[in-house]
Amino acid sequence: MTLVLSVARVPGRDGLVDVVLEGAQIADVTPPGAAAGERIHLDGRWIVPGLWDQHVHFTQWAQTARRLDVSRAASAAEAAALVRERASADAGGDVLVGFGFHDALWPDTPTRELLDAAAGHRPVVLIAGDLHCSWLNTAAARRFAPASSDAVLREDASFAVTSLLTAADDATLDRWAADAARAAATRGVVGIVDLEYGWNLDVWTRRMAAGARGLRVDFGIYREDLEQAIALGLRTGAVIEGTGGLLTVGPLKVISDGSLNTRTALCSHAYPDGGHGVANLTERELLDALRLAYANGLTAAVHAIGDEANRRALDAFEAVGAGGRIEHAQLIDASDIPRFARLGVTASVQPEHAMDDRDVADSLWSDRTDRAFPLAELHAAGARLAFGSDAPVAPLDPWAAIASAVGRTRDGREPWHPEQAVSAEVALGASTRSTVAAGQPADLAVLDRDPFAVSPDDLRTMPVAATLLAGRFTHDTLR
Repeated sequence: MTLVLSVARVPGRDGLVDVVLEGAQIADVTPPGAAAGERIHLDGRWIVPGLWDQHVHFTQWAQTARRLDVSRAASAAEAAALVRERASADAGGDVLVGFGFHDALWPDTPTRELLDAAAGHRPVVLIAGDLHCSWLNTAAARRFAPASSDAVLREDASFAVTSLLTAADDATLDRWAADAARAAATRGVVGIVDLEYGWNLDVWTRRMAAGARGLRVDFGIYREDLEQAIALGLRTGAVIEGTGGLLTVGPLKVISDGSLNTRTALCSHAYPDGGHGVANLTERELLDALRLAYANGLTAAVHAIGDEANRRALDAFEAVGAGGRIEHAQLIDASDIPRFARLGVTASVQPEHAMDDRDVADSLWSDRTDRAFPLAELHAAGARLAFGSDAPVAPLDPWAAIASAVGRTRDGREPWHPEQAVSAEVALGASTRSTVAAGQPADLAVLDRDPFAVSPDDLRTMPVAATLLAGRFTHDTLR
């Protein structure tokens, strides 16, 4: 069937066009009225490639709306008060899970006793907004971390706990995931790179077999599952059969350091407390993991936030002699900026984190914030940028990432290091994988505003009239 998106505009081009779709592909972009087929009149709306969120934890994102929001807590005491309120209103529940706290600037210490007083014998686990630490009360520690005496668990110890906190059975989680996919489509999203912890192949094969066809998904593989992936012959970029071409093998995900808020991002300079962060694996272990992956057709996505972690990741890519991705790339020494393009390493960054982390960075990286989220320098040096949210760390909404990259501001504040801003054209390119041209996938978003001619605030609230995936409407306000 031929579908004509008629009388449309493409940002950056003059004049009106018809975009002609044949099945899952764009067949042509012609002057208005030149093509025959079923016509949908766009009244001069703008067509852009469908958007991708290049870094999400999708199952966690699908659960987040059901968890206690503690993101606004300005102290441990405030977070505990929110727990007390929820526990009182929902006395019959089992584990009380909260999400979103940022304790780096809290004036008090998160302790087991605070949560014990708030919830009694009910297990409580609060997960930090950066996903790299969790705060447990005594009952939760007995169940999930009996060997630890710490109230706050960091890095691998925290990941081990949060991986046990699935709030529902598979059918319920899949229903929540479908809701999240529909919500993403309303923001023009056609694809995600899912770096959820665990074995994602089975999860997405199950979902798509049951009819979940609203997103393209590249699924990540973690080190503990690398041997299994190799045994199955999985190779990055391969399409999984039986999924309508929507499920693709993604990268090996390697977590090399921690996070800023948790003070575990590996840095060359010390934090105010004298620490330098943590390396979650040695340089040899990182290199060995990459060599094994590349020898078996898997590219790597290395989580690196601190400048020392980024240097080590780039060193490993250089030693292996292959490109890949660095996830986050938040703090980068100036000497390492040119290495991204030279080595073919994509900077997979989350611009909204710059807005979330600016105050913490000003405190913990006070003399180096000019090196934080250096998007303009990376782009000028020829590096490929790929934008994401790291949802649930930030909402799964590429327009928020685009707005933060362009304006370096949010909530009416002064721009933070505006010299590192990029243009709307660059930001949109970092959030898409195709173009509006013949032969490209019919993955498109229809907008009510020109994204190249509005303010960052308007980008953040961009109205999306329709989203098409492989020529199918996944969101539609036009008809």
